[in-house]
This record gives sequence, C-alpha cells and structure tokens, in this order.
Amino acid sequence: MTDPEKILSMTLKHIGIAADHGGFELKDYLVGMLSEVGYEVIDFGNHQYIPDDNYTDFIVPLAYAVADSEVDRGIAICGSGVGACIAANKVAGVRASLIHETFSAHQGVADDDMNMICLGGLVVGHAFAWELVKAFLQAEFSGAERFQHRLTKVAALETSAK
Repeated sequence: MTDPEKILSMTLKHIGIAADHGGFELKDYLVGMLSEVGYEVIDFGNHQYIPDDNYTDFIVPLAYAVADSEVDRGIAICGSGVGACIAANKVAGVRASLIHETFSAHQGVADDDMNMICLGGLVVGHAFAWELVKAFLQAEFSGAERFQHRLTKVAALETSAK
C-alpha cells in the first residue's frame, strides 16, 4: 500500500456502494480496492449480475444510507452513471454528481459537499474509476461561508413547494 492510499484509508471509514448490471463489474473492482486500503464497504447490491435489473433498486437504498449518515459517502454506478445520479438526487440530503474527471471529483466535495459520486460502468475504465474515487474520498468540504450559504439554498429546495 502506498502512503497516499494509507492516508486515504484513514479519512473516512464507511463507504456505501451500489450498482446495477451496467456497473456490476466496476462495483466489484472498486469494492476490492476500497477494502484493500482499509475501508469498511457496505455493498447495497446488486450482488449478482442480472442483465435486466433496475438501478433504482440499489441506488435508492444507498442514497437513503448516505442521507441518514449510515455511510460516510456513497458510490453509485450504472451503465452511464446518469440514471444513478438522477435517482440519488431525489433523496433529500444527497448531493450526487456524475463524475468523469478528477477535478470535479475533488472540487464537488470541497465546494459543494458532494456526498455521493456517480460513475458510468460502461464509460469509465477500472483504473481511472479508482483515481476518481480516490479524489472524491480524499477531498473534504471547505465549510467556507459562501459555500455553506449556497448549500442552505439548495437544501431549502428539498422542502419547498413549487
């Protein structure tokens, strides 16, 4: 284990992960990598490859676990990552984003307190997905007043009527 990966394993402890058939293979790879560097990984499924499963069956329970602080952060994977992101963001308290590059993986946490990363299992290769997950998990919310002010406005949207 390299020193940065050692540091990675000390910042957060409980990571939730979920995927449908489109992200099944990537999920299994990431579970192995996360476990190897010391995370406790809670796998919300799917636990077997089923070609016609539905991402909502796995992503939504993960999103509730993130919102309820049952896990420190979440990783949601479907074929493109888009459906997983849409479903996750329907749960109050979840701030999920589809990520395909490391800057946003880090900045989404630092500025927007992103607590769930969404990946496309058919879009992002395993090694690069691991780099994205590391950037996401190594980042911390800055807590700066201007960012906190924005988050307060976003949270208000979750309870406001149209």
